[in-house]
Amino acid sequence: MTEKNEQQTSADMPTTYDPKAAEQKWYRYWQEGNFFKAGQRPDAKPYTIVIPPPNVTGMLHIGHAMDFTLQDILIRTKRMQGYDALWLPGSDHAGIATQTKVEQKLREQGLTRYDLGREKFLEKVWEWKDQYADTIRDQWAKMGLSLDYSRERFTLDEGLSQAVRKVFVKLHEKGLIYRGKYIINWDPAARTAISDIEVEYKEVNGHLYHLQYPLKDGSGYITVATTRPETMLGDTAVAVHPEDERYRHLIGKSLILPIIEREIPIIGDEYVEKDFGSGAVKITPAHDPNDFEVGLRHDLPQITVMDESGTMNGAAGKYQGLDRSECRTLIVKDLQEMGVLIKIEDHVHQVGHSERSGAVVEPYLSTQWFVKMKPLAEAAIAAQKSGKGVNFIPDRFEKIYLQWIENVRDWCISRQLWWGHRIPAWYSESTGEMVVAHSEEEAREKLGKDDLRQDNDVLDTWFSSALWPFSTLGWPDENSEDFKRFFPTDVLVTGYDIIYFWVARMIFTALEFTDEIPFKDVLMHGLVRDSEGRKMSKSLGNGVDPIEVIDQYGADAMRYMISTGSTPGQDLRFRWERVEQSRNFANKIWNASRFALMNLEGVTYDDIDISGDLSTSDRWILHRFNETAREVTRLIDAYDFGETGRVLYNFIWDDLCDWYIEFAKLSFYGEDADAKRKTQSVLAYVLDRTLRLIHPFMPFISEEIWQHLPHSGETITLAEWPQYDPALEAPDAVQEMNLLIDIIRSVRNIRAEVNVPMSKKIELLVKPGSEELLDILVRNGHYIRRFCNTSEYEASLTTVVPDKAMTAIVTGAELYLPLAGLLDISQEIARLEKELENLNKEVERVEKKLANQGFVAKAPAKVIEEETAKMADYSDKRDKVLARIEELRG
Repeated sequence: MTEKNEQQTSADMPTTYDPKAAEQKWYRYWQEGNFFKAGQRPDAKPYTIVIPPPNVTGMLHIGHAMDFTLQDILIRTKRMQGYDALWLPGSDHAGIATQTKVEQKLREQGLTRYDLGREKFLEKVWEWKDQYADTIRDQWAKMGLSLDYSRERFTLDEGLSQAVRKVFVKLHEKGLIYRGKYIINWDPAARTAISDIEVEYKEVNGHLYHLQYPLKDGSGYITVATTRPETMLGDTAVAVHPEDERYRHLIGKSLILPIIEREIPIIGDEYVEKDFGSGAVKITPAHDPNDFEVGLRHDLPQITVMDESGTMNGAAGKYQGLDRSECRTLIVKDLQEMGVLIKIEDHVHQVGHSERSGAVVEPYLSTQWFVKMKPLAEAAIAAQKSGKGVNFIPDRFEKIYLQWIENVRDWCISRQLWWGHRIPAWYSESTGEMVVAHSEEEAREKLGKDDLRQDNDVLDTWFSSALWPFSTLGWPDENSEDFKRFFPTDVLVTGYDIIYFWVARMIFTALEFTDEIPFKDVLMHGLVRDSEGRKMSKSLGNGVDPIEVIDQYGADAMRYMISTGSTPGQDLRFRWERVEQSRNFANKIWNASRFALMNLEGVTYDDIDISGDLSTSDRWILHRFNETAREVTRLIDAYDFGETGRVLYNFIWDDLCDWYIEFAKLSFYGEDADAKRKTQSVLAYVLDRTLRLIHPFMPFISEEIWQHLPHSGETITLAEWPQYDPALEAPDAVQEMNLLIDIIRSVRNIRAEVNVPMSKKIELLVKPGSEELLDILVRNGHYIRRFCNTSEYEASLTTVVPDKAMTAIVTGAELYLPLAGLLDISQEIARLEKELENLNKEVERVEKKLANQGFVAKAPAKVIEEETAKMADYSDKRDKVLARIEELRG
């Protein structure tokens, strides 16, 4: 399409950029060309990112867009730097979340999963998965993500399922997976266990109920308090601290549980805080995790008074069949009538809610499967503390990660669902024997039985997600070419909110099964919040659909805004006006490129030659581009995308568009054919390589423009990344251009102050402070004449200062604009006095800094030199302004 020395012409380039047309055209071109496919550079160093798999529960949100854009910036950069770059896409089956969505859909038809049966229900979920996986792919395409679709994976793929079974069996063989009764977090709406980190705690206005439990011998009572009076039906003891003088003599005696009339013991346990409340605590082992532990220590019965839906069961006596909230209302009434409920206090407390269904979580005694986490955590802790662990960006997250894994609890991995990886355990119907195996056939061989029933439960979604960095690359086949080449991966980009859910678990499993950390770096980004800093949610109606942003402003504008709007680990506030600014930036690049192309007609890639004698502005823009390329590379390597965006913006908007292209017009419209050719080469060279730097952020517009430029290669996605070139250093050109830009800006400012339009010619006298500066002003006089629009321009060491002239002081020179008839002396003195005030402040600020011994002792020598130079410059300018004020007052 665009071979070497062939490109479209400026006439083909529309006046305005059309994002939709460009995005569809180039994404299709990239895919058809297999430009994103890894493994085509066998001699190159590999670089790998596996995408954090989005759930197949619906549309991607703006948080996904930020997460994916940051990864795309990294992968596009590395691909251009010559790496064999793999960005592996995929999606997560998302267990409870997806099943809940499908069940909601069935309820609209008056059906439940039980009406369909397991097999038919799973067919419905697979239909849902296929629909939303297609939707996610469409959204990825609209965002411009350079994913290797040939390696796309899904957490329920057969290959990943094989990995899950192997991990489960191995951990079970090592005694790290076990089955037991334990208090778990139960979601009564979804009717499944959920892990600790799937519980969201919300502040709730509730009540504290004070109850009196009478002693069996009739000698008195003990007061206890509870926020959940319905659970008292499962009480099997009251605990006091063994050293509490009030109760020590009662330990071993019995109480009568009101309503149920069950005899329960008074026990001594150090779990009880003597100074909190009455110092006595009701113990309900089947409905409270702390009570469960106390119950194990004292061999207490475990009485469950609710079923899986949160409905009171047979152990609840006359309250059987009531919902737990209905039971609470009735039991409070009954206790009041009995005179046992002595006080009800308003009480604000944290109540756990299911992150998935929103239901109030019930601590529930249940037989579940667990992973022993301590042994797995030990390897991760050792790796991190030895310096062989993961590099967290920002590094403060390492402390958070270590705190969690050092205090990790066993992980409940079973879920009472149908959608997910079914637990690979089989039971003999006749004997009840259980075996864990890779398949039913293996289970049959191990047990020697044919009457097998597989465990009904499935694994927590995060169990399969924990294997994602290596299961997606072919493990457990350790001879897999992808596994050998692309694992361990290089970086994980993810939000700080799933450091426990996912990041830690991936590290545990990778160390256990591959003896490697799964990724070198973990880049933690923040959340995308609304413009007021609020978390986006359906209830607030403040969510942002990334596709809506793309449809309105184009993918590049959205990508640039969300990728450069914050620093690592910090939240981003989404503001539509910032997306508009990014769109305006894209338009600036487009318009500047159109102008360049109009002046590059006939120039081929082989014509580009930036050697030889170049003008000051040509050498300056090459120097500034070289600095920008070095800085952009450094900042991307440091994952500082916000600062990268600032550097690119300043170079493109200010240096390239506002200054260099304006200066280039002198060559383009002048009579010197050689100067024109040189400037054409420099502009073509700089614009080509600038587009390469912006490409990872703005892939579509950069490709569209690049294809019109003189270029080599099929696509900018494979163009070589610009590298710092010492030969392009030109500090003398920088000094010259800085002086010229200062003079032009100062003259334009003066014109604005006295309302002299740029179209009106003026006289300009410049008095430099040295022969060296005089030489610069003479050699570059054509720039000053053109951009200051002078009728007369004079640069001299002996310039006679006119009486009535506007004055400006720049570094190394004094400017005078004789504006007879236009200048008000009193106004000019007032303006200079204001400038003097500002210079005095700058001198004072730098003086204080240099007088600060702490600063001088700690600051690098280069910084001290820079501040000293500033001091000299500000002082010199101040002296000249003072002298000029005196002249005018003369």
